Amino acid sequence: MNMLESFNSALDYIERNLENEIDENELAKRAHCSVYHFKRMFSYLADISLHEYIRRRRLTLAALELQNSPVKVIDVAMKYGYYSPDAFTRAFQVQHGVTPTELRISNQSLKVYPPMTFRLSIGGGEPMMFRIENKDEFQVIGITNRVTPIEMGEHPGVEQVWRSTDHDTYAELKSINNVEPFGILHVNVGEEFGNRKADYNYYLAVASTEVSPDKFSRLVIPAMTWVVVDTKVPWEPGKWKQIYGEWFPTSGYEQVEGPTIQVGPEIQIGVEKQLLTEEVGVEFWIPIKKAR
Repeated sequence: MNMLESFNSALDYIERNLENEIDENELAKRAHCSVYHFKRMFSYLADISLHEYIRRRRLTLAALELQNSPVKVIDVAMKYGYYSPDAFTRAFQVQHGVTPTELRISNQSLKVYPPMTFRLSIGGGEPMMFRIENKDEFQVIGITNRVTPIEMGEHPGVEQVWRSTDHDTYAELKSINNVEPFGILHVNVGEEFGNRKADYNYYLAVASTEVSPDKFSRLVIPAMTWVVVDTKVPWEPGKWKQIYGEWFPTSGYEQVEGPTIQVGPEIQIGVEKQLLTEEVGVEFWIPIKKAR
C-alpha cells in the first residue's frame, strides 16, 4: 500500500468513527507511520490540524442532523463528543455563526466541511537540495524565550529575543561556537503545527562544547538522524508543501518528535523588526527516522 492509500485509509477510519472516540494509534497504524509523523504530515498537506479537521467534521454532521431531524440538541451534542451543552453551543456558533437553537427556528446557511481525501498531484518541478545527517548528542547554548505563536509574521516572543540582545552578548555567544552546525541557530522546541498553535521554546543559540556561561541557557540535543534542507529566508509557504508533500512521501523517512533547527541567518541586534533586503541561504534541520 502506498502513502496515498495509507493516508486515505486513515481518513476513512476517521469518517466511520466521528461518533466515537478516535484512536490515534489506529490512525497511525493505517497510515503506516508514527502518530507524530501522521499529525505533522496531515497538517502540512491539509493546511489544518488533525484535531481541527475532526472537530469541523463532527460539527458539520451535528448541524445537518439538527436541521433534518427532531432529535434533542443535548443528544446531538453527546453523540459528537460534547458532554457540556455550553461547550457544544460555543463550538457550534463559532463554526456555523448561529447556536443550535437558532438553527432550529430559522433557515440559516451552514458552514459545511465535506470529508477530505488525499489525491495525487503532479509536483517536483522545483529542485530540492538536502542531505541526511547522523549526528551524536550535542549541546546548544544561547538565549531562550517562551513563544506564543501568531498566524502571520515573526512571533513576538522570537522578536523579543532579537530586540533585547545587545552587541556584546551576541558577540560572546558567537565566540563559543566551536562545533557543527556552525553559525547562529534558531532552535524551536515543542512547536506545534497547522492551525492548532501552542506555546513553544525558542533558542537563539550556537553549538558548543564549552561550559555554558550563567547568562545563557543550555539545551542538550540527543543523538538523532536529520534531513538537512537547503532553503532560503524569507520562507516561502510552498517550501513546506515541497518538504511534506513531495520529499517525505518518497524518502522512506518519517519525522520524529524533537527540536527543529534553522542554521542562519545572522540577526540584526537591537532593532524592532528584522528586515531582509534579499534572500538569504539557510539550512533547516528536521529530526527523522526510517519509516516502517
